[in-house]
Amino acid sequence: MSAALIRKSFSVIKNLNKFNNNLRLAYAATLPKPVEKPDVKYTKIFLNNEWVDSVCGKTFKTINPATESVICEVAEGDKADVDRAVKAARDAYKLGSPWRMMDASERGVLLNRLADLIERDRVLLASLESLDNGKPYSYAYNADLDLSIKCYRYYAGYANKNHGKTIPINGEYFSYTRHEPIGICGQIIPWNFPLLMQAWKLAPALAMGNVVILKTAEQTPLSANYVAALSAEAGFPPGVISVIPGFGPTAGEAIARHPHIHKVAFTGSTEVGKLVAQAAAQTNLKRVSLELGGKSPNIVLADADLDEAVDTANFGLFFNQGQCCCAGSRIFVEENIYDQFVEKSVEKAKNMVVGDPFDGNVVQGPQVDEEQANKIMQLIASGKKDGAKLCTGGQRLHRKGYFIQPTVFADVKDGMRIAREEIFGPVMQILKFKSLKEVIERANDSEYGLAAAVNTKDIEKALYLAHRLEAGTVWVNCYDVFDAAAPFGGFKASGHGRELGEYGLEAYTEVKTVTIKVPSTCK
Repeated sequence: MSAALIRKSFSVIKNLNKFNNNLRLAYAATLPKPVEKPDVKYTKIFLNNEWVDSVCGKTFKTINPATESVICEVAEGDKADVDRAVKAARDAYKLGSPWRMMDASERGVLLNRLADLIERDRVLLASLESLDNGKPYSYAYNADLDLSIKCYRYYAGYANKNHGKTIPINGEYFSYTRHEPIGICGQIIPWNFPLLMQAWKLAPALAMGNVVILKTAEQTPLSANYVAALSAEAGFPPGVISVIPGFGPTAGEAIARHPHIHKVAFTGSTEVGKLVAQAAAQTNLKRVSLELGGKSPNIVLADADLDEAVDTANFGLFFNQGQCCCAGSRIFVEENIYDQFVEKSVEKAKNMVVGDPFDGNVVQGPQVDEEQANKIMQLIASGKKDGAKLCTGGQRLHRKGYFIQPTVFADVKDGMRIAREEIFGPVMQILKFKSLKEVIERANDSEYGLAAAVNTKDIEKALYLAHRLEAGTVWVNCYDVFDAAAPFGGFKASGHGRELGEYGLEAYTEVKTVTIKVPSTCK
């Protein structure tokens, strides 16, 4: 493609992004009303398509982060419950079982049916997500539910299309490969996107014919449990899907160490990801895929559309209360537009509406729990102590709930804690740079490599930077653009393996080579 055509395509994509943003804004005004006090039906462990108490009989409280009130008590699963789920999974996966005998295309039918049921109950699920997690209902309905439904549909289409190959090896042999399911997959999901992370884990694993034991985060078990109930309604056989609410050191570790679980997928912090990989290595060397933390650079060049860059940076950092592993938290701004960028970013942060997630005007809800809020406040204090300029925010709101003001730091230096550690909260750090060579070196000077972004009108600079940044995803003039077809995952300490797209199937298949001798004669 010529340089002229690349520039034209670049311009068209940019205009389409603006058009889509306008559509989203218009759509947000017509959202169906949420169920502000949803009836929580499913609070136990989902096993063999039934709801059962934990073996130990314990429960734990799940808290509404906007009010600090108890929503309900949920069964607390541990090692004994993982053992039960493994037994159910082994029965469901054994040779001759309905699941193993099912045509691949029928697995696709079941996944599409599950997507239909999620679509049917979209308002209720978005309401549960907001109630349990604290994210604005408009975001849960538009983003989380939309992407989850599309993920199930995408992998439903792949169920019967994960082809092997015929290979022309030397000699008189016929050689081909089969892509077979791994078997029993343990999946551990985080609290920041419970529905979406459940979809990212379940959809490709089930499409490939695996069986799944999924542990939800203790902070946000409710929406995932509801989807488990829908999976039974969709027609998935008993034992194919088990969902266990519980804690990492008990249920999570039991999954990572279980000798009859063949693969574990984990999304969460790098610290815990290391423990999961270690546990898997120390037991049966189960397959491991990890989607971990990040400290993603967002680079703004002087030729960028300044207002658009400010909007993109604001969304890339503050979306979901800043609780995104790929949040664009290190914003590098070219020196000759630095002051303008800071001024506009501070003004935009000051105008953000923080409050009740069910209020349609709210764009930032509470942090997920007290522990997370305290961690964020400690890092804000370190930014002040290290000499960064606090331009706005930096305080908790004086009300019930785990609310923190949108916070902007300027004059941030690379060695400060807030520029090195993952904050996972509504705290923007703005850094100044002079040259492309300098910003590439500084952007890559991190243990993480999950995502990055570039804001520029120059396609050549965009490509130059995109090809040199050490990150699994690079967005240009946009941020947090996800699609089930586009793979996502990290470099370095941000994990290994990819989720989504065709690449996401590799985590859930074994490649088998079959070679057959071709006879030299035949009667």
